[in-house]
Amino acid sequence: MAAILLACWMALPALTQNTAQPSAQQSWPAPKEGDFAVKDFRFGSGEVLPEMNLHYATLGAPQRDAAGRVNNAVLILHGTGGSGRQFLQPQFAGELFGPGQLLDATRYFIILPDNVGHGRSSKPSNGLRAKFPLYDYDDMVRAQHLLLTAGLAVNHLRLVMGTSMGCMHSFVWGEMFPDFMDALLPLACQPVEIAGRNRLWRKMALDAILADPEWKDGNYLAQPRGLRTAIYMLLIVGSAPLQMQKNFPTRAQADKYLDDQLQARLATTDANDFLYQVDSSRNYNPSPALDKIIAPLFHINSADDFINPPELGIAEREIAKVKRGRFILLPISDETRGHGTHTRARVWKQYLEELLRISAR
Repeated sequence: MAAILLACWMALPALTQNTAQPSAQQSWPAPKEGDFAVKDFRFGSGEVLPEMNLHYATLGAPQRDAAGRVNNAVLILHGTGGSGRQFLQPQFAGELFGPGQLLDATRYFIILPDNVGHGRSSKPSNGLRAKFPLYDYDDMVRAQHLLLTAGLAVNHLRLVMGTSMGCMHSFVWGEMFPDFMDALLPLACQPVEIAGRNRLWRKMALDAILADPEWKDGNYLAQPRGLRTAIYMLLIVGSAPLQMQKNFPTRAQADKYLDDQLQARLATTDANDFLYQVDSSRNYNPSPALDKIIAPLFHINSADDFINPPELGIAEREIAKVKRGRFILLPISDETRGHGTHTRARVWKQYLEELLRISAR
């Protein structure tokens, strides 16, 4: 990272767990969910949150070698606006977590955190609104590390992998804690500062909310209308043109999809949470320190990804700085889903298999 802020923090572990019930159809075991309470977490901005909750789900159980090091833990990191639960879907868990699969949850200890500002972890909409500490990716990764070490007693990771924002977090992990993992699998991002069109759409979405008089400096009584524009932006940048044309070949079908998506997302999206989530990428720039990454790293993007278009050639250039790095560009096919290809494990799991093989100790 251009600047890694290792600010002081104090943590008091407080773990609570419950077990969700699996569906009759799923092949992976039921996750255990829990919460880790952190006292006086200090952010890179200098702000302190007196009590921060980090929610998570786990599958499987940790195993330790003769030296006491955990050797089967896998950290999987979600994207902007998501949560760890997004990976408990057939297209991901059904391809990876079942018996005999690459990340068989009876063999691996799989950790799915909700990042700061997301899911059931502490976030602006819990009450602080625009007074919530201004977090960034460094803060989020330090919180993940704290959850692992102080909350779950995990002192090593077999694999760090992540999608979109979690892809960027994977690069931060490799630089901030280079000895902590055996392998890294970042999916759907670029290892450089967010600029160009990628920055433009983010700023457009932020400005749509901030410029709306109904935002009221974060003290709105109802979600500001600018949130609709921000959601429109997300629908476009996350789209897959081939699939959209195939699935919505008429004007009526396309309009209905848009209306349905807008209403569904408005029902679950808070404007303050959204602002913080998108703005948290502002300091991200792993490019200058990519040579600090020592674990084998496979970086995977899809050729139909609007957010990370292949014609930029950025990933191919930057991967040369990673000592044991490799970049894979997935060609457009009937299986790819634009930016969302990152959670369709069947498209890229052969590369995960190779990565696990070459990084085995």
